[in-house]
Formats: sequence, C-alpha cells, structure tokens
Amino acid sequence: MKIIKSSEFNDYWKSRSIQKKDDTVDSVVKDIIAAVRSEGDTAVRKFATRFDKNSPQQLEVPFSAVKQAADDLRRNDPELAEALILAAEHIQRFSLKQREQFFDFEYAMEKGLVTGQRVIPVVKAAIYVPAGRFPLFSSVLMGLIPAFCAGVEEVILASPPGEDGLPDRNILAAAGIALDNFLLPTSCLLPPTSNARLRVFAIGGAQAIAALALGTESIPQVDLIVGPGNKYVAAAKRLLYGEVGIDFIAGPSDVLVIADDVIADEFSSQAADIAAADMIAQAEHDPDACARALVSNETLAEQVAAAIERQLALLPTSETARTSLDANGLIVVYENKEEAVRIANIIAPEHLELQTSDDDWWLPRLKNYGSLFIGSLSAEALGDYSVGINHTLPTSGNARFTGGLSVRHFLKTVTTLRCTADKGFENALHAAEILAKAEGLAGHAASANLRRN
Repeated sequence: MKIIKSSEFNDYWKSRSIQKKDDTVDSVVKDIIAAVRSEGDTAVRKFATRFDKNSPQQLEVPFSAVKQAADDLRRNDPELAEALILAAEHIQRFSLKQREQFFDFEYAMEKGLVTGQRVIPVVKAAIYVPAGRFPLFSSVLMGLIPAFCAGVEEVILASPPGEDGLPDRNILAAAGIALDNFLLPTSCLLPPTSNARLRVFAIGGAQAIAALALGTESIPQVDLIVGPGNKYVAAAKRLLYGEVGIDFIAGPSDVLVIADDVIADEFSSQAADIAAADMIAQAEHDPDACARALVSNETLAEQVAAAIERQLALLPTSETARTSLDANGLIVVYENKEEAVRIANIIAPEHLELQTSDDDWWLPRLKNYGSLFIGSLSAEALGDYSVGINHTLPTSGNARFTGGLSVRHFLKTVTTLRCTADKGFENALHAAEILAKAEGLAGHAASANLRRN
C-alpha cells in the first residue's frame, strides 16, 4: 500500500491525471453504433454473438420470465428476497421524498407577468444493468424505482443475455420485486403512475446502448439511458449523448476514507480496521477501482496498511482487490485538516467516508463527493444496497459538477409565462424591445412591438 504525506499529493495527482479518452474503444463503439443505426436488430444479434454468452432470437424477455424469476427467488432464497424487498421499500421511500422537492408553481413577478415551472417526467427511460464479473442486481432497484417514482410512463430494463438467452435470474427477480413493491401512496403529490410499464430486453454492451438510443425493429427508442457499464457502454453513452439523454459517464468505482485516531464513538479502537475494510470493499469491484484514505498520522497509516493485509488474507475476492490496491491504493497522511479538505475536494470521490471525531467541522467544508457517509457506523456498503440512497454515482472526479442518479434524472424542469396587460407586462415588453434592437434582432423587436396595443 502506497503511503505519502500530504505535501507530496500534488505531484502524485499530476502523475495520475484522469486517463485520456481511449481512441481504440471509441473506434470500436463508433462501428457498433453505425451498424445498429443501419441494420437494427440484425446488428444487435451479430454483436451479441461476438461479445455476449448468447444471441437470442427474441430480444424482449416475456414478462412471465420476470415474474417466474421473482417467484423462484421468494421460494428458493427467501432471505435474499426479503433483503431485496426491504431495499426496494427504502429506495422507494427516499425517491418519493426526493420527488416531493420538485413541484409545479406559478410566481407573479409583477402585475401582468406570471412566471412558472412545470416538472414533467420523460416518457421513456432505459435502465442498463451490466452482468459481467458480478451481476449487480441491486442496480435494478436503484434504476427502476426512481424512474417509477418520477412518473415515467414506459421503463425499459436492458441487461446482457446469459447462456440461456435471458438476463441473470437475480436481475430478472429484482425487476419483478421492484414492480411488485411499487405502491404509490394516495396522499403523494406525484402525478398518477399506475400506467408505468416495464419492458425487459436481453441486450448488452455498446450495441444495447445504441439500440435504445436509436430504436430498432423490436427495441423502442428511449428519451433517457441511465446506469453503469464497462468502458464500451460508457463510450456509447458519451458518443450518443444528444440523440438520447444520459445520467453521466461512470468509470471505475472509488472511495476516499477520512479517518483520525480519536473517533468519538464505540469504534475508536477499530479505526484502522474499519478504514481498511471499506477500502477493500471498493477495491474488490474491479482491478481499476481506486481506494484511498486520508489519515491524521503515520501510525494510523501503517495500521490501516497492516489491517488491509490481514483482511485480504481472509477474502475470497482478494485477487481482484489486491490488484486494485497495488495499482491504485493510496494512504495520505495529512498535516492539518485544512490540507485534508483541500485534497478531498480535489479527488472528488464517488464515495466519501467521514470517520472523524468532529464531523461538524468537516461537513460544511467538504464540497465534492457523490455520496457522503458520516461516522463509523455509516458503511458505504449500506448505501450500495439497503438504506434507500442511490449507489449509481459519479466517478473519476465527476462529483465536482454532478451528483448521483436520482429521481431528478427522470424529470424535466420547464418554465412557463402567462401575461396580462398590466404595468409589469408593459415595462418588460419595452425592455425586451430595447434589448432586441441593441442585439440587432429586428424580428424580436417587431414581435414585442406587436403586443403593445
């Protein structure tokens, strides 16, 4: 585990600047997009034969298979089914609370000028769920439920086919549970969503993104695509943005743990073990994952490094985790808290864990993170699965300018104007005419002038 002082961080960070766009990946993805654009389903099946475990003739999954997978899970693994149901309920409650923050209004700016806002869900949204090393069926809940809560009329779930031509069974089961447990409270401020429709497609990779963005004979064109994926999926989302909306471009997962050795709770004697466990939890995702820590002294840094070694020895996913930690792991010993804040805001981690004795000092100063976990009890794994906040978060420093997936991604905030012939209207009309003429847009000025009488 690499350990450096905060005074060395700037040079370290410059040497590990965000990777440049992979032109080879872009070239492959551009060819896939072009083929899907011209050949539709034929291209999707061709690339599935090349990249996936199966190329099903029927790309849409019968809803009976979704229902059967959910029923089988409840029967064969009731503990897992109950955990998914609890997570679904929490995600729904949090998403509905988020939805309440977006509301229609009209505001009388002046007499004769009534401005307004309308919040409208997108009509069709797609949730992409990868199924590579670890089929992340929890991501099904994180995508579908906010879309349902936003009021999206048609929701598409896309996930790669397995050897039998269907997506992973737990992915299908999670979709069934998400739909079964979506019960909109009658007192909720949302528009009716009883017509929300779920369709599932066994499609994966860049060809799935292209098909959803462009539409094919059997795959509907959507307004928005959200969800994580590999570098080909990420490139497809980036290249097709503009023809379709996206949430953001996600890269390898990352975490930053800020820890001191005087944590004022029952875990104070285990600060190193907790920091190590949470770093490993991110590192096991992917060899490219980034697990980092900011600690208050060299002793704690050494303790964290030693705890990582002890815990890796017991972990079945240690090979992936160790590869990640060897390549990207970092512990920074900060000289003072101000320096730690500066570094944390530069890194802008996907997950930021605050395991310190004085959270109130840190909270207003930390600006850039996808999700913040406050205190030693607040394990990032809880956010990944069961407490209701979303685990689809900005990576690679993108938390500097965006937040994680939420209800808002499925909503459009549009504005309205209603005018009557009063003083405020006359003043605004006059100002618009003057500004239009000053900019040289005579048609604008004439349009305003027509309203004078």
